[in-house]
Amino acid sequence: MYQGRTLVLSVDRDDDIGFKANVQSPVIGREACLQAANSLGLADPEDSDVNAIFQAIKIYDELLARGEEVEVAVVAGNHMHMIEGDRRIAASLSTVVKETGASNCIVVTDGAEDEFVIPIVQSNLPVSSIRRVVVSQMPNLEGTYYIIKKLLNDPKVARLVLVPLGLAMLLWGVAYLVDRPQIATFIVVGAIGIYLLYRGLGVDEIFEGFAHALRTSLTRGKFSFITYIAGILLVIVGVIMGLMNLLVYYAEIGLLLYFLIFMYGAVLWLALAGIVSSIGIIIDNYFYDRIGLAKVIVFPFFIGAVGLITYGACIYAISMNNIPDFPYTTSTALQLIFYGTIGGLICALSGIGIQYMVNKYLASQSTGEIIELV
Repeated sequence: MYQGRTLVLSVDRDDDIGFKANVQSPVIGREACLQAANSLGLADPEDSDVNAIFQAIKIYDELLARGEEVEVAVVAGNHMHMIEGDRRIAASLSTVVKETGASNCIVVTDGAEDEFVIPIVQSNLPVSSIRRVVVSQMPNLEGTYYIIKKLLNDPKVARLVLVPLGLAMLLWGVAYLVDRPQIATFIVVGAIGIYLLYRGLGVDEIFEGFAHALRTSLTRGKFSFITYIAGILLVIVGVIMGLMNLLVYYAEIGLLLYFLIFMYGAVLWLALAGIVSSIGIIIDNYFYDRIGLAKVIVFPFFIGAVGLITYGACIYAISMNNIPDFPYTTSTALQLIFYGTIGGLICALSGIGIQYMVNKYLASQSTGEIIELV
């Protein structure tokens, strides 16, 4: 007989019990887990998490019949955001361990995706066994069609598969509509490539993080909400200015020069957007989290430094290629890149100096508080 209290844990990483059945996790206890399974089964009888929860209850009953100390629970993540979901699972698991007093765990999952959270479980208590529930299915063409249909109905899979396909078909149609069929393949392949890089490099997570920060600043009444909105508007202006520069200086040039011309018109606006947004973060940290103030105080200085250096470099590179009607000569551009580099370095060093003084001030404040407590 296993020593200590065993927790039979069903893991629902994509939070089907919350998304489909509106059941809040964690769910602790046999009756609560049975009710959660019934609710999910009524909401979606074809969901495999129903079987996983019933399997966890069955293991609980078997261990209880053998006289072991055992408890059963269900923890869930987030249906759309895996990172937030895993954090939620970690927090829920800590709650479950405190309430049940479990010393070891049997993990029950319905597939490989849920097993990604096993290291999270192991960080809270030892895992003595893992049980994967596989639902029996007829492996025929109808079953395959059914599985594909179920996957495409899932919002996560639909965003990953249907969006690039729909975008490719739309761009292909636009290319033929403007009577440029020869560039249709180039446009479609380029768009899909950009989308795959967007997903593969995690740019979507950056945007999701920004959206989360925007919602948080709004709901908590922080000043950064205003600066975020201003930053977004400045980014839009920067993109428009960059595109207008492409129209003004359009010529038969390479892709790299097109990018440099776009950046020449947009970079100062983009840098200003970053500076404005970071000022809001600094103000919020000053009022709500002064310990982290030193980490963010350098943001506007570094962003300004990068903007100045990039602006000068773009002007110099464009002037070297003799773009028609470009307002800067090579000698003038050389001066601008020199001034931009010097200005950027001064800006960055100023930020480092201010960060050092803020760190020193915060350290003295902490020391004073400790002396007062003593």
